[in-house]
Amino acid sequence: MTGFSAYEQPDGEPPSRRGRKPASIGEQVGPSHRAWLEPVRSRLFASGLTLDDLVGRSGYSKARISELLRGKGYYPGWEITYSVVRALDIPVWPLRRLWTAAAREAAKDPAWIESRIHAVQPLPPERPPLAHQGFTEAMRHPYTAYARAFLQSDRRAHWVVSEACDILWLGWDDAVAGPNVPRHAWRLLRSRVLLRAHLHPAGHPDLRPAAFQTVDQSRIDDLTARFARIGRLVDFFDAVARLPQNQLDVTVLRYLCGIHPDAIPDVVGLSTAITQSMDHHARGALEGTYHRHDNRE
Repeated sequence: MTGFSAYEQPDGEPPSRRGRKPASIGEQVGPSHRAWLEPVRSRLFASGLTLDDLVGRSGYSKARISELLRGKGYYPGWEITYSVVRALDIPVWPLRRLWTAAAREAAKDPAWIESRIHAVQPLPPERPPLAHQGFTEAMRHPYTAYARAFLQSDRRAHWVVSEACDILWLGWDDAVAGPNVPRHAWRLLRSRVLLRAHLHPAGHPDLRPAAFQTVDQSRIDDLTARFARIGRLVDFFDAVARLPQNQLDVTVLRYLCGIHPDAIPDVVGLSTAITQSMDHHARGALEGTYHRHDNRE
């Protein structure tokens, strides 16, 4: 079925060849849609199932499943998504939350979303693995504080952290099979936050709005002095945002979020020695920037 296969077919090989990676996701697919589509594709590839196997298990045509796997055409309804999820033995509850968020991203009407969900049989209770639950509960505060620093919104911060926790649930078996669960989870959280963070024209995350939310400047009664202080903070936060990624993470967690330095290694999944080194280099760079700014005044 030329043009419909979700699998790459180099050198004329058949689309049903076991183990072949799915064709790439369409560029038009948004970040919330990718949040659930990428884990589904990864599970399909890891399972060794062919597209024909998935057709047999789901009851939907090869063309429709292929479109779903590539994110092509209209945003898929929950019925076909659910059938593929069940066929691949993927946790349903986190996937449905991610599907719902992506439906909103695709500008689907709330009534359409509800009708699609209700078209599927009610889901039985489903809880994440205890280890996942304990880990995400321990990390929710520092994760949310980090997200808030970049997104300047409590609501968006909580939503992005919940999204990251659901994606982590979908890939929990792979995460615990790896060498460093905290590092794996931190990279996932950071990627979801930075994907939605405002960018400076130079391309790095824009932390400048955080200067308007500091307690320090809010306590200055004189407006002239307050604006002068904000101006210095804007430059300082912009310098923070230009730090190398790991230095940026440690700096934001410690100085913007108030996370105790002893807790940061467990949050970012790096050793204490590496974390301290990152902090040392970041402070050296920022002190130089701040002193240069002060000397111009």
